[in-house]
Amino acid sequence: MAMTLRADWEFRGLVHQSTDEGVLDRLSAGGVTAYIGFDPTASSLHLGSLLQLCNLRRLQMAGNRPIALAGGGTGMIGDPSFKASERPLLTAEQLDANVTGIREQLSRFLDFSPSAGASQALLLNNADWLTTISLTDFLRDVGKHFTVNQMIAKDSVKSRLDRDDVGLSFTEFSYMLLQAYDFLRLNVDHGCTLQLGGSDQWGNITMGTELIRKVTGKGAAGVTSPLLLRADGQKFGKSEGGNQKVWLDADLTPPFALHQFLLNADDQTVPTLLRFFTFLDHDTIRELDAATTERPQERLAQRALANAVVALVHGDEAANAAQRAGEALFSEAIAELDEAMLLVVMADAPSSTFAREELLAGVEPADALVRCGLAKSKGEARRFLEQGGVYVNNRRVAGDETINLQNALHGKYLVLRRGRRELHLIVAS
Repeated sequence: MAMTLRADWEFRGLVHQSTDEGVLDRLSAGGVTAYIGFDPTASSLHLGSLLQLCNLRRLQMAGNRPIALAGGGTGMIGDPSFKASERPLLTAEQLDANVTGIREQLSRFLDFSPSAGASQALLLNNADWLTTISLTDFLRDVGKHFTVNQMIAKDSVKSRLDRDDVGLSFTEFSYMLLQAYDFLRLNVDHGCTLQLGGSDQWGNITMGTELIRKVTGKGAAGVTSPLLLRADGQKFGKSEGGNQKVWLDADLTPPFALHQFLLNADDQTVPTLLRFFTFLDHDTIRELDAATTERPQERLAQRALANAVVALVHGDEAANAAQRAGEALFSEAIAELDEAMLLVVMADAPSSTFAREELLAGVEPADALVRCGLAKSKGEARRFLEQGGVYVNNRRVAGDETINLQNALHGKYLVLRRGRRELHLIVAS
């Protein structure tokens, strides 16, 4: 018997809240039209968006019709839900450029071709209706259905109103009405009866289901997924330090960097990531769970996660290349990487410039270790060399050798390593 969508989602823990317990059974049967909105505040989606992209893909695989809604209209306002402060407002030109970038990414996950039949995905932009409706029509047709008391009772709004130092602008306060109107338009125009989102969207989603009920007299449902948080409470999908998002655009976050980010997932988080971000079968995931518990040093689950996600986002070829590059980073196979990939894999390592003439003559390894900050003194550097813990291009070097251009990668790069993980890139100039 084939796995139902309900059974799959329950195993993966994809449901946090639902307005209707029967919605998963309807999704299992197929024929439901459902949508998720994507915020175009940047030209690329990020790793935090991947769960919802996978959810839409799972819906379509089960015979439902997904709608990916780019928020070209709502993006002009900015969703205040659980945000610490108001977002900078983008221009129409910036939003258009961002929506264009997001459209291309969405097409990698969903089948928008007519061959998908009744499950053919739709890609829409809410700017098409939000920027054309008049203010008086909007207030009359949408605003009259909600009270201010009802709106300020939403947790996403209260979290800002309770802070005297920030507050909430009327612009942001209106956002939930705009999103509710999105759901109504999709319901009337495309028969959409389900909205999906993260748990921080619960208030906005329930506003939409209520608006549909009041305007059409028919029911609609909402389902949220858990927010995936790091140990420090921040949303998952930012690089170490929490300042830079991990993007799905290869130009912003190279496939190798994405691969490495996922390889570094901790043992506590990786079981959830495997369920949320991959389409691996249940037995395989259980086996990886067991491996993480019994043989955590092998990091089999992290490797499976990194390979699966990079293949999903960038294709099998990129995933294979990222895996090979990761293996080469600490082996002599680093010499086989092309220059572009070498610079990508060394992007997080510090670097120093040495004069080409100096490297032609040869530099003592102890001097290089001190200059590159891999040893505090020449005495400490010599001890590292005597212990056999110094490598150039991942080949062990002895204290009586010299570091020179003879074996430089691409004629100008030398990877100096001390111990297992301390890397430094020497560039000849």
